[in-house]
Amino acid sequence: MVGDKKRIAEQVVKIDFSIKENILLSLKQTKEEFKRETLFMVAFMLYRKQKLSLGKAAELAGYTKIGFIEKLQQEFIFDYTNDEIDEIFEDANKLP
Repeated sequence: MVGDKKRIAEQVVKIDFSIKENILLSLKQTKEEFKRETLFMVAFMLYRKQKLSLGKAAELAGYTKIGFIEKLQQEFIFDYTNDEIDEIFEDANKLP
């Protein structure tokens, strides 16, 4: 039973959606850039709403935990003090 749950949890589900090409042109992005940015924003919103942990949000966005935090900082989304960010990095480094 435990093996079945793990196997189900590791299965990949493909999700597709369509957008008009003029959206990509307006954004000046390729399909891959748009996909990566969209996944990041969805992961961020789910993390912010406490629907996903930091680790799961990072996984969804295709980042490591540290990489996800750094991306949040680059995007000025993480509005924490330096001390709070240091604490988050310390905690993230302790996790598997």
